[in-house]
Amino acid sequence: MNWKTLTSEDQLQEINTVSAHQPVVIFKHSTRCSISSMAKARLERATAPEGLTFYYLDLIAHRDISGKVAHSYNVEHESPQILLIHNGVCVYDESHNGIRMEEIADRLNG
Repeated sequence: MNWKTLTSEDQLQEINTVSAHQPVVIFKHSTRCSISSMAKARLERATAPEGLTFYYLDLIAHRDISGKVAHSYNVEHESPQILLIHNGVCVYDESHNGIRMEEIADRLNG
C-alpha cells in the first residue's frame, strides 16, 4: 500500500482535482484505537484496485484536517473511517469493521 500522507487542508483541493480523473480514498486513522489499527492492517494486506490513490490521515496529529474533511465531504466524523471521493464528492463512506478493500472495489465497479 502506497499511502499519501494527508497533512494539510490544501491537499483537499488536490484530492478534488485528482478525483475528477480517478477516484481517491481517504483513510481517517486513530493511532490510539485498536479497531482503527485492525482496519488499516486489513487494507494493507488486501490488493488495492488499479489506479486508486490512497490518502492516510492521522486523526490525532491532524484533528483540524479531519474536521475539514467531514465538513467538505458532508459526512459525519467517525474513526476509523474510509471515504471514496469521485469528482470532488464523497460517493461512499464506511467506518469501523465495515472498512474492507472488497467494498471499495465493489463501489468502484458498481
